[in-house]
Amino acid sequence: MHRPFRVAAVAAACLASGLASAQVKIAVVETLSGPNAASGLMYRQSARYAVDRINAEGGWNGQPVQLLEYDNQGGPAGAADKLKAAIADGVHVVVQGASSAVGGQITEDVRKHNLRNPGKEIVYLNVGAEALELTGDKCHFHHFRVAGNPQVRVKALVLAMKQANALGNKVYSINQNYSWGQDMEKSIVESAGLGGYEVVEKTLHDTNKIQDFSPYVAKIAATKAETVMTGNWSNDLLLLMKATKAAGLKARFGTTFLDQPGNIANAGDLAVGHFVAHPFNAEAGGAEGERFVNDYKAKMGRAPVATDPQTVFGLMMVGDALKRTPAQGGALNVNAFARAMETAKIRTPLGEISMRAADHQALLPIVVSTVSKDARYKVDETDMGFKPVKVFSAAEAAVPPQASCKMQRPS
Repeated sequence: MHRPFRVAAVAAACLASGLASAQVKIAVVETLSGPNAASGLMYRQSARYAVDRINAEGGWNGQPVQLLEYDNQGGPAGAADKLKAAIADGVHVVVQGASSAVGGQITEDVRKHNLRNPGKEIVYLNVGAEALELTGDKCHFHHFRVAGNPQVRVKALVLAMKQANALGNKVYSINQNYSWGQDMEKSIVESAGLGGYEVVEKTLHDTNKIQDFSPYVAKIAATKAETVMTGNWSNDLLLLMKATKAAGLKARFGTTFLDQPGNIANAGDLAVGHFVAHPFNAEAGGAEGERFVNDYKAKMGRAPVATDPQTVFGLMMVGDALKRTPAQGGALNVNAFARAMETAKIRTPLGEISMRAADHQALLPIVVSTVSKDARYKVDETDMGFKPVKVFSAAEAAVPPQASCKMQRPS
């Protein structure tokens, strides 16, 4: 189909019985093809799970929420085109996470659309685009981020690794050369005093264009760095891990997306002792974490990993806000919904997530985990998994809003 879509099971049942169609439409505008499709498909699947949960709890205004899906093909231009298609289809909320470059395009297009079309506003729910500018100078009333950012992730990583005596004195920074990677590099450098380390070398490389990371691994080895810190994700991290295994690199990695499927398998036993700062670890969540994992697995056919939980939690915040947004003339007032999102709050297995009204950055717990054979949940069909090292509450993980965010609200 030209504009592929999926209606949650409860919506299909209502439509089949002759009831009116869903009044709230949520669109996933995500990377469903190309080199980063693995990441985009994860966002899509977790959005399906979350929307099904929203509908199981009553949907909105007695009607099921409808989920539509669009393939942005991994780039800003594709995202711009698909956003136009979603708007034409009457969506109220756009969900996206894979790539801050794509997120930057969507948030600006949403802002412009809302300025030009009062009364027909849409909201951008950002579940994974973590570049600082999105809640900094590009912040606006209709953008909400339910994910971390480089400052939050690096702060937690550095504090936990230092406490575990696993950070060392020499750190190598390697990141992708665009907004997210540049922010990661800056955060790694700025956290040197906090961690008591020296950044021995910094590398920014092309994004999703490198097929062999062995020259980069050789550069890392030459510096004798004890720790490598990276915000790499998707194919760039998978290939980096593969190259470390081939070279037998002994350096420890401090990462933000090591929990993406395939990385542990690619690194092999060298992954043991690597670290990741992420928004969820089922083992750290105890019995509630186990229930969430089991329910997700039963309904989606696999356990939630990497960005799945934050996507689910972000859409649960949407569900919370929808419950507190009454219908106006039978329709959703998007500005009223956005005001409800500013005070959205949910409980998760790791603690409370709430929205900060000042910049629309969610305050969420961050757990730092290490790759261990003692982890309860194994990954990638190996004998390794992610063992929790330290859980930071939302308040402990938070960093202040950026001064560059000048939030303006509709009158």
